[in-house]
Amino acid sequence: MRYATNRTCSREIDFEVDNNNIVTSCEFIGGCMGNTQGVARLVVGRSVDDVIKTLEGINCGNRGTSCPDQLAQALKAYKASHQA
Repeated sequence: MRYATNRTCSREIDFEVDNNNIVTSCEFIGGCMGNTQGVARLVVGRSVDDVIKTLEGINCGNRGTSCPDQLAQALKAYKASHQA
């Protein structure tokens, strides 16, 4: 899934989730390369709900969001579009 970010240095997030709701890949486009690569590697292999719980609400400066928070928002959008 491709998610366009808002109010962050990264422009979008590409990620995949398997049938067990485990994040199998994650890549930030743009942003602080070291930080976004680190976040992406840390979330692979974790459940969607766990990643959302861990990252949602993280703020970068006074933006009201951050790259990790945007990943949480992307995963929430994914869940909403894949509910039975």
